[in-house]
Amino acid sequence: MQRYYSIGTPGEPWTDTEKAAWFERCKIQRSYKDEVIRKLDRLGAPFQVETYGALGIDPQRYPLFAVQCEAPVCGQPWALVTGGIHGYETSGVQGALAFLETVAPSYADRVNLLVVPCVSPWGYEVIHRWNPSAIDPNRSFVPDSPAEESAALIGLVQALSGDSAEFLVHIDLHETTDSDEQEFRPALAARDGKPFEPGHVPDGFYTVGDTENPQPDFQAAIIAGVQQVTHIAPADAKGQIIGSDVTQTGVINYPLRELGLCAGVTGARFTTTTEVYPDSADVTPEICNQAQIAAVRAGLDHALRHAG
Repeated sequence: MQRYYSIGTPGEPWTDTEKAAWFERCKIQRSYKDEVIRKLDRLGAPFQVETYGALGIDPQRYPLFAVQCEAPVCGQPWALVTGGIHGYETSGVQGALAFLETVAPSYADRVNLLVVPCVSPWGYEVIHRWNPSAIDPNRSFVPDSPAEESAALIGLVQALSGDSAEFLVHIDLHETTDSDEQEFRPALAARDGKPFEPGHVPDGFYTVGDTENPQPDFQAAIIAGVQQVTHIAPADAKGQIIGSDVTQTGVINYPLRELGLCAGVTGARFTTTTEVYPDSADVTPEICNQAQIAAVRAGLDHALRHAG
């Protein structure tokens, strides 16, 4: 049976009227200040917290923060860790913060770390995939980006690259949730005036590599690290995860730059998107955060061993 979203007319893309109706339905459900900013305020050496912009919807409420080493080492490779591209994917944000609070200092003398724990703070508060304009930031890492969240991060990376920062690795922390099928994919179909085609939510962790630069050993190292914390998503009956062929256990590939995905923003040699499954009966929020930390650690360790 065809399932229609509650906003819009089936088969017709949303106009500004429908987007406004969708926006009015979004309600603040948690606090960016309490859950993110206050944790950043507790960070000390060897890191410093800086703003790299703010969201136009409320600049005072939604400053954008990046954390980096107080004294980056010239000639040392850079590593970017991003979370909260999609605001509803909680462990992306909290996992990045937990990484900063726990194991990140042990990497400070080996790599110049840049961590952006919550790229989409409005989305974090309303627990949604999109930004206030009903745009998906993770399809918007393109020139002249229509999403200010994406444009701000692009500007940050370009400024550092202009200062001769060379990124070796970028790990972008995400989740795949049951709400993808219940809310976000139906909303996307309605927004674009297309029929909703039901999919399957994979039960477990997986990664998304780059079709143009897959780095299978890097992806395998991340899977091995996370496997110590939580279970890995199996392929479905077609040998796929979310409609893409599984290339090895727990790994699929997307064309990152072609799709405007965040993991393609640096052009780093080692890139991945992590996907935690928080709706499993076998995990807790803490396990999800620990899975993200395990992914970052395993990815950094592999990249640094093969940096030459």
